[in-house]
Amino acid sequence: MRTTGKTKKLFTSKATFTGVFILGVTILVALFAYPLATDKTPDANTIIVELSAKPAGFSKQLLLVPKTTAPAHVSSWQAFWSGTPSGYTYVPADSIDILNDTVIIRHYIDDNVSEILTYPLKETWGPGYDAGNFPFVTERTFHLGTDRYGRDIYSRLLLGARVSLAVGLISVTLSLSLGILLGALAGWYGGWTDKIIMWFVNLLWAVPTLLLVFAVTLTIGKGFWEIFIAIGLTSWIGSARLIRGQVMQLKNLDYITAARLLGYSDIRIITRHILPNIAGPILVTAAANFASAILVEAGLSFLGFGVQPPTPSWGLMIKEHYNFLVTDNPLPALIPGLAIFLLVLAFNIIGNALRDILDVKTMKK
Repeated sequence: MRTTGKTKKLFTSKATFTGVFILGVTILVALFAYPLATDKTPDANTIIVELSAKPAGFSKQLLLVPKTTAPAHVSSWQAFWSGTPSGYTYVPADSIDILNDTVIIRHYIDDNVSEILTYPLKETWGPGYDAGNFPFVTERTFHLGTDRYGRDIYSRLLLGARVSLAVGLISVTLSLSLGILLGALAGWYGGWTDKIIMWFVNLLWAVPTLLLVFAVTLTIGKGFWEIFIAIGLTSWIGSARLIRGQVMQLKNLDYITAARLLGYSDIRIITRHILPNIAGPILVTAAANFASAILVEAGLSFLGFGVQPPTPSWGLMIKEHYNFLVTDNPLPALIPGLAIFLLVLAFNIIGNALRDILDVKTMKK
């Protein structure tokens, strides 16, 4: 059977192209989050309380005041992947002037509210700086505004893509590993092996997913990696049921009987002759589980059981700002919600495309 024509048709369709495009952009954003971010500190966690809940496009001049303790040096790779700790405190200012050896700023507190602050130039920044050589002023534009803590929403949104993709990848890898192992054992051996495994599967199937994840989370703890493991350990049930059914259909076919007569081991038959022939349903299930894992992580973070602050998670961003929906600045809650919607939509579209490509009932000879 040939699927070339169907594959070409699907991947030239607007829906499939949209799904692949969204996923591709999300992957690139996750990989290059810090180079693309305007706040390059770890977790984009620079807090400027005076700039709390500012609208998209807000700009402000910032004075960089050195911290008492300098941050540790980081390599180029660490800066690319984990960010660069800042050695400065950012002070928003309406105006900055240098008079003799004193830096005088009109400190921005809120709209139409300010105060005058002074800093001794040489004692604060060291010798060698004057009015003509003072590089410690920067203009920052917050493209998507700021959150309730004055952090850059744009930068945290970029880093949040890493969490969503990581939770999907890790949980799907873990859930498929368990699902393939237990489903293949149940379907191949049958009998008491099948009864015991399916009894366990049906028992877990009866428990709501969130409650099951809560139980695992309370057992292993709350954190970045713990939540990924918890989702993976609770999302293998559907995969196991699917793979069991597929193995039961294939194990009585002639080519499997021939492999048995040739004396091949059970492991070789399952791994080399059965699993490759059910790769289609497995891939479709993986795409669906990926989307489901993203939604579960967002829900858990919203409820406080998922990724913990200050790590930027789209679900956590919604939790921190859902009350902004009734204000004149709903973007802090709407933007991460839109990001979750688009990424889940992309995986659902890709899953549907894989199903159509790999469904033998729709293949053209």
